[in-house]
Amino acid sequence: MGHQLFLRARQEVKVFSVNSSGVALALCVVTMLGWGSWANTIKLAGRRSWPFELYYWDYVLGMLFCSIAVAFTFGSHGEGGPAAVRSLTQSSWASLGAALLSGALFNCSNMLIVIATDLAGIVIAFPVAVGLALIIGTIGSYIQAPSGRPLPLFAGVLLILAAMLLSAYASRVFRSLKRTGDSRGILFAIASGCLMGFFYPRLSASITPSSVSVSGTTGKLTPYAAAMVFSAGLVLSNFIINTVLLYVRKRSYREYFGGPFSIHFVGIAGGAVWMVALIANLVASKVAGPAVSYALGQGATLVAAIWGIFIWKEFRGATGGVNAALSLMFLSYAGGLFLVGLAAF
Repeated sequence: MGHQLFLRARQEVKVFSVNSSGVALALCVVTMLGWGSWANTIKLAGRRSWPFELYYWDYVLGMLFCSIAVAFTFGSHGEGGPAAVRSLTQSSWASLGAALLSGALFNCSNMLIVIATDLAGIVIAFPVAVGLALIIGTIGSYIQAPSGRPLPLFAGVLLILAAMLLSAYASRVFRSLKRTGDSRGILFAIASGCLMGFFYPRLSASITPSSVSVSGTTGKLTPYAAAMVFSAGLVLSNFIINTVLLYVRKRSYREYFGGPFSIHFVGIAGGAVWMVALIANLVASKVAGPAVSYALGQGATLVAAIWGIFIWKEFRGATGGVNAALSLMFLSYAGGLFLVGLAAF
């Protein structure tokens, strides 16, 4: 009788999942686009003189609201396992703790990359921070859950890393000639990358392995439930981190609540875009594997570079040597992403 009730419960409430490598890779592309585009909202807020520490609260809340909305839609319908809320009640404290810690780690790293972007621009902040995170996160994820062919995976990672270094080099040369940007930005980007590389392995460790369809049997979370807990860890840690930052920067919560809705919406939209990309990545990792999906997702730096170069004109007036380095960067990215995608098959 109990077994029949359990099967009936499984049939009533399920989640959306994927079962093919092609769909998983498409979701990784969604991750690239989202993770590479959200920083545009920092630029938009900056143009309206909205301080990034105030922007960041909207960004964090956007992530939380989006994770809840997706959990109660895609995370509660489909064919892949229990609903997000049921997953939370069935999960172990270890899984909940890993997802919460992941959110706190990401919050620290992301706050640093926001500062780096504000000081030095997208094209320098993202390559340095994400380059370090790519190495740490991919190796950590592969050790934790080996999947995908290692040779094309790590060859692709090396090419992506080379592309990031080329981008950083081009930016450094350009800024030295133009005397623009703040050199402190690269230090914040390095610190960000070191922390960012550890958040994804912690988060993927809290999620049900692909060989198990019901999270309650392992004490682990569905990707949708993990995203909600991750967001909770991010919000909780932000009360400490951002409150300190507000004090240091001589800002107040009164100033935050006095901002117009239109400027709050910019940050909320940025957080929602990032969270959609994360959930797409976590769902894809069930098929492609955490190492492959994370490495492909970090191709977001290419998307960020395209925004920075062609939309925000961060390299306007660059010399031939800088343009050559940027061209090589795009070629390295293309080759690296192709190899990482090949590793999934």
